[in-house]
Amino acid sequence: MDFLSSFEAMVGKIGAFAWGPPMLILLVGTGFWLTFALRGVQFTQLLHSLYLAFIKRKGDTTEPGDITHFQALMTALSATVGTGNIAGVATAIAAGGPGALFWMWLTGLVGMATKYAEAVLAVKYRVVDENGEMSGGPMYYISKGLNQPWLGAVFAVFASIAAFGIGNMVQSNSVAAAVEATFHISPVITGIVLMVCTAVVILGGIKNIGKVTGILVPIMIAFYMGGALIIIVMNISGVPAALALIVREAFTPTAASGGFAGASVMLAIRMGVARGVFSNESGLGSAPIAAAAAQTKNPVSQALVSMTQTFIDTIIVCTLTGLVLILTNTWDMGKTGAELTTIAFGAGVPGGAYIVTIGLILFAYSTVLGWSYYGEKSIEYLFGVGAIKPYRIAFILFVGVGAVAKLDLVWNLSDTFNGLMAIPNLVGLLLLTPVVVKETKSYFDKKKQD
Repeated sequence: MDFLSSFEAMVGKIGAFAWGPPMLILLVGTGFWLTFALRGVQFTQLLHSLYLAFIKRKGDTTEPGDITHFQALMTALSATVGTGNIAGVATAIAAGGPGALFWMWLTGLVGMATKYAEAVLAVKYRVVDENGEMSGGPMYYISKGLNQPWLGAVFAVFASIAAFGIGNMVQSNSVAAAVEATFHISPVITGIVLMVCTAVVILGGIKNIGKVTGILVPIMIAFYMGGALIIIVMNISGVPAALALIVREAFTPTAASGGFAGASVMLAIRMGVARGVFSNESGLGSAPIAAAAAQTKNPVSQALVSMTQTFIDTIIVCTLTGLVLILTNTWDMGKTGAELTTIAFGAGVPGGAYIVTIGLILFAYSTVLGWSYYGEKSIEYLFGVGAIKPYRIAFILFVGVGAVAKLDLVWNLSDTFNGLMAIPNLVGLLLLTPVVVKETKSYFDKKKQD
């Protein structure tokens, strides 16, 4: 017991570093640096990037890659749009006040440049593996771009461990808890159903994952957004005041009210940045693994699509959750996490609690699908294609374990390794910025000539 306690304490200290102020400053600072280096590409090319993401173009399916631009985006979104959009926003606002949402926006806006750079490098340095599929991501652009394979291996180790926690057991546990609380179904049954649903998809590889997420992710996002928009429209007269409150309290302390103890500006910034980074994953290095599978000849083309992921996740979905919390006057009642969001939706519209529960189930399941691919590619980098099938089987089994297990230590471990992924990835991004700038200039120079 003493060993376990010591181990948990050690994990806690590492986790505090991995998600502490220096790391958050580095993550957001990298976003600001890339925004400057790329001349605000996320602002000047946003409409063009949305067009590339959602309008099917002639010749897409004939270019090298495993899945379409859209499917690559949906696979990345499947792993990103999750509990952070439901529980993370509520946690940020419950602790830091409405102003925390402003800092989530800022994190998302500069994070778009980070996500863009990650995807440029992922496609540029991707390779074709022995199965004839694309393999890419931080481990490859660190290894090939920086000629530091050991550092690429460090990233792959962190990512493969995080995949079993944050992308697997933590998600299935959240689904099991939500289903048991709302529909009174045993976690054992939920675990078995999740295992079967996961197996049906991931055993078919990235092409199967891409097809499923291409259908599932738009539906689940539209479902959750639709519920939030109904509440917002019903309270439309309060929206201007809510937006003013968000901006005002981003720069002034939030007074105590109801069950809310009050918050300083620094707490609002810390909670907004931390939850923003956790939600959109910009800089962690996970999403470029999916971007590398896209059918494209040009790294910039997919990068423009990839940066819309952060826009959708943080600027749209997180904002809708935050507005519901504020418009229903539930944000300061002393609750937090998914429980607070469930209460807010329930107060906003009849049956609103079911919207959150179903949304949480879909978000968590899609996260399992996306992270299964991230983990698979990390294991492949470390041990070769022969490790893929055993990995998939193990991943499926752990989905069932997660549904019924107590996960305090697993959560802390996976959260820690999720944060540690960022260190080698940010090294790669910062040192390879000239490559990203060169690719970007070449793409837009050619576009002007066409």
